[in-house]
Amino acid sequence: MPEISTFLTFNNQAEDAARFYTSIFPNSKITRITHYPDLGPQSPFKTGGVMTVEFTLDGRPFTALNGGPQFTFSQGISIAVTCDTQQQVDEYWAKFVAAGGKPVACGWITDHFGVSWQIDPKLLIDLVSDPDPVKAGKAMRAMMTMVKIDSEQIKRAVAQ
Repeated sequence: MPEISTFLTFNNQAEDAARFYTSIFPNSKITRITHYPDLGPQSPFKTGGVMTVEFTLDGRPFTALNGGPQFTFSQGISIAVTCDTQQQVDEYWAKFVAAGGKPVACGWITDHFGVSWQIDPKLLIDLVSDPDPVKAGKAMRAMMTMVKIDSEQIKRAVAQ
């Protein structure tokens, strides 16, 4: 079977991003850093500069590449973090905000590198996909009013 992993292309912040991400999530580490070889005088990349950083987030493989200023991120793709507890949601959210992350809506936050994350409690995912359309609708409507997801508010909304 092929290995499937997430590949993120940064301007020149691959190592900084990998260090930040691995500091947030348990069971995470940088596994390899490669450097640009001498590509000649016309190369846009500095010889010896960081090319890629391979790392794991909670055991899942990622690679970050320094590809130059033509690469930027959009909300068209995000990294989802499904948390078991509201405490986990609060902790991860606080770490992203403290580092300069910008809260967006509905559990989404854009980190200081421009990468979009979804920090959601498992409870929300379970409730918005509930087979009961009334329950799922209540959960979804409640979520749509939130920036950071609040599990207790979702539970109250569904119970009404």
